[in-house]
Amino acid sequence: MEENKFKIQVRALYKSFGNHKVLDGIDLDVKKGSSLVILGGSGTGKSVLIKTIIGLMQPDSGSILIDDAETSHISNKERFKIMEKSGFLFQGGALFDSLTIQDNITFFAEKLYKLSKKDKQEMAVSKLKAVGLSERILNFYPAELSGGMQKRVSLARAICSNPSLLFFDEPTTGLDPIMANIINELIIKAQEELGATTITITHDMNSAYQIAKEVALIHQGKILWFGTKEDMKNDDNPYLKQFINGLTTGPIEV
Repeated sequence: MEENKFKIQVRALYKSFGNHKVLDGIDLDVKKGSSLVILGGSGTGKSVLIKTIIGLMQPDSGSILIDDAETSHISNKERFKIMEKSGFLFQGGALFDSLTIQDNITFFAEKLYKLSKKDKQEMAVSKLKAVGLSERILNFYPAELSGGMQKRVSLARAICSNPSLLFFDEPTTGLDPIMANIINELIIKAQEELGATTITITHDMNSAYQIAKEVALIHQGKILWFGTKEDMKNDDNPYLKQFINGLTTGPIEV
C-alpha cells in the first residue's frame, strides 16, 4: 500500500466560542516535510487552527489526522505521544520567568526522557548552539536576555526533542528586521536538519516568502486560497492580492 504523503489532514473542522464561529469547516492537507505558512488578518482563526491541530484546544467537530491517526478528542495519554514528536514556538516566546535558560530549554524533554544532570546540560548546550547562542547564558533567566535572544531560546526549546512536527506562532513579531531574518533562517535550518514538517502563522510577508514552501490564506474561519509560494506571486485571487500587497480596498474589510 502506498504511503500517505501527508503529515496532517484536516477535514470539516469547526470551532466556536459562544456565538462566534472561529473555524468554519476548514479542510487542509499538509505534506510531510513541507513548510506551510498560514496567512490571515487578526481574528481570522489562524492561532485557533494550529492550537486545535496540536490539541491545545478541542474542536467542536471535524477530523484531524496526524500520521494517519485521528487525534481529535483522544485521551491525554494518546495526546502526550503526539506531543513527544512535536515542537511549538508560541507568540511572544512564552518562556518561564522563574526557570533558568537551561531549564526552559529542557522543560518538556525532561518529561519525555530520564535525563541526568550532565545529559540535561549537554542537551541545552547543543540546542543553544543550534540557534546561535552561547552556553554562557545557561544559568541566566529570561528577563536577562533581549527579545531576540528570548525568541531564539524559545526555538531551542521547540526543537529540543528533535520533533518531526513544528508549529511557529508569529515567530518574528516584535523583532527588528535583522533579528526577524535571523529567526527565519533558523526556522529554515531547523526544518531542513530535522526533516520536520512545519506550520507557521505570520503577518510578515517577508518571512512568508523566505520560509514557505506552501501557503494558505485564512479569512473568517475558511481557507480561501492554498498553493505554493511561487503560485502566490502571480495568482489573481482578490483576497490574496489584497493581503499580500497590504491594500486598504478589496474584499477584506478593514
